[in-house]
Amino acid sequence: MAYSTHALTDCNLEAATTLSLKREPACFAFLSSQAISPPQPIDSLNLDLASVDYFGGRASLWATLEIRSSASDDQAIAVLGFDESFLSPFTRALIECVASRVPYRMTIASTEDRPQRLVEYITGPGMSLSELILTPQDNVVVVSARSAAGDDEETLFQLPRTDTFLRVFAKMTYQADAQLQQTLAHTDKLGRQRISGAA
Repeated sequence: MAYSTHALTDCNLEAATTLSLKREPACFAFLSSQAISPPQPIDSLNLDLASVDYFGGRASLWATLEIRSSASDDQAIAVLGFDESFLSPFTRALIECVASRVPYRMTIASTEDRPQRLVEYITGPGMSLSELILTPQDNVVVVSARSAAGDDEETLFQLPRTDTFLRVFAKMTYQADAQLQQTLAHTDKLGRQRISGAA
């Protein structure tokens, strides 16, 4: 007899999104003067699904952009945390910044029910951000941010600005975003089933 389960299917983003930077121009993380760690070279990037939830009639998820560095024994270290609305606009902003060679400012809108949509883990356990600034340099794009408290801009990390990196990064985030949206839809469906079953 067939029965429905309330379990989420496994979504292992890390396995599908690891991106090596060893052949790219040298990039570093923890560049803020307030950083909790010394600067570290970025050897690879990956995305990870941190949590999925259904609360108040709405499904939500939280993902992280992680780096790995030989300086920290290749352990995954999160540098950004974000909700499901972040990946596509960030990738678009990065491509536009590189193509135009003009700094790009992303305003992070927050609402009463979603006060945190993007956080950085460079200066602490999770500082909520109101703005992300992408600044093109000769070989890299500098990623800086302004906190929701309106502090000064802090430099967080760098990404390569090569054509090869942009192509692979855009493909990676496109596939990851599709997985995240699928997970979100599945979570929403399960949440609604659970509520209707309990009624």
